[in-house]
Amino acid sequence: MPQTPIFSSMLGSSCSGQVQPDMGERCGDPVYQDGNLVSGSLEALIERLVPTMDYYPDRTYIFTFLLSSRVFIHPHELLAKVGQICIKQKQQLEIGSEAEKAKLKSFAAKIIQLLKEWTETFPYDFQDEKSMKELKEIAHRITQCDEENGTVKKIISQMTQNLLMTLSARSQYQEIKEKFRQPVTDKGTILKNKPQSTQKDILSICCDPLILAQQLTHIELERVSNIYAEDLMQIVSHMDSLDNHKCRGDVTKTYTLEAYDNWFNCLSMLVATEICRVVKKKQRTRIVEFFIDVARECFNIGNFNSMMAIISGMNLSPVARLKKTWSKVKTAKFDVLEHHMDPSSNFCNYRTALQGAAQRSQTANSNREKIVIPVFNLFIKDIYFLHKMHTNRLPNGQVNFKKFWEISRLIHDFITWKQVECPFEKDKKIQSYLLTAPIYSEEALFIASFESEGPENHMEKDSWKTLRYKIFSKF
Repeated sequence: MPQTPIFSSMLGSSCSGQVQPDMGERCGDPVYQDGNLVSGSLEALIERLVPTMDYYPDRTYIFTFLLSSRVFIHPHELLAKVGQICIKQKQQLEIGSEAEKAKLKSFAAKIIQLLKEWTETFPYDFQDEKSMKELKEIAHRITQCDEENGTVKKIISQMTQNLLMTLSARSQYQEIKEKFRQPVTDKGTILKNKPQSTQKDILSICCDPLILAQQLTHIELERVSNIYAEDLMQIVSHMDSLDNHKCRGDVTKTYTLEAYDNWFNCLSMLVATEICRVVKKKQRTRIVEFFIDVARECFNIGNFNSMMAIISGMNLSPVARLKKTWSKVKTAKFDVLEHHMDPSSNFCNYRTALQGAAQRSQTANSNREKIVIPVFNLFIKDIYFLHKMHTNRLPNGQVNFKKFWEISRLIHDFITWKQVECPFEKDKKIQSYLLTAPIYSEEALFIASFESEGPENHMEKDSWKTLRYKIFSKF
């Protein structure tokens, strides 16, 4: 099981430190443990989201509820319910006295703040026309609370403009489809019958492990910057068997997750390609040792995803079988890296290192020390197992909000880390090579590997014979 932190403190007392609205008798009592909200009916949780004259929800609650609510209700339906509650609140304050008008303006300001946090944190909730329609209707009602000077109208106009700009920018990103690098399919071109000098390799582009690690970090941060909290919550929404029919996730929302996962695979295959396609053993040894140093620099930076991708590439069978090459490699550094990524005890060593990087990030004074890029597929598995370990609803029908506090904590950490601005200077030449250099398919890697070091046992000899037959049968 993933070692996800149990939300025992629930961010301290901040979740319940403000005055609680008197709503329990009307729509089901929320349940608290040690001052922390752990369950409640969906209606009660929605009412807790909407401000009143004397209450504004804690930002942690806003984030957690808006993130998890999509498992039970579509964003446009939630907006409609929020709008209905706003109408009731507004009607109670429309008496006409100056004191009531002041209260109405104060209430309007709180509703605007809630909408502002919603549109900034989960902009994709407003991608569809239904959600935008509900947002405009709430905004129209709120502007009536301050018709005299139009301040509320200006604020709402600016909020809407910012939202549309964000949605436009994200739409443009989705339109630029990920250019998946096609592995080499013509096996005949892999046979090493060309002089080595005609081939570019990673060392001809960058021979400094630190610089390459920094450029990999650039690419990682650029890709995670396009992943939003609601994208990650799609993992839960897609898996849920009870409520998924109410709020089925849009496939396009998972595109950024798939693109990022594809980057990990491409990097692993690039590492393997760079090693296997080299003719001379001495040069292959240099490249293996170079990538070990790059992985170590990634670890020091806090870029665990690139580090894991590099280690994965060197552990692929076509690379791992190169015994003559590995016999010349100084493997002490590689052994340390593999120790950090040892899968035993649910990657305990990695999680300890990740926790150390996270603590460093919290107290850091520079962006260099703030960098934390977790191993993405392990992060996704943590969310997956956390979802599978706990039900969405308790036996009494209430929402198991404690579960969503825990998922929210994981996702909030990731969102915080992805916002770090990369402190390293961008090198377009190196990044272009990393992103566009040809990579071999699995079969092509084996061919290149056998060309470098011939098969040593019957199984390898059979594999090599089959591969060669496939090559020459084309001619």
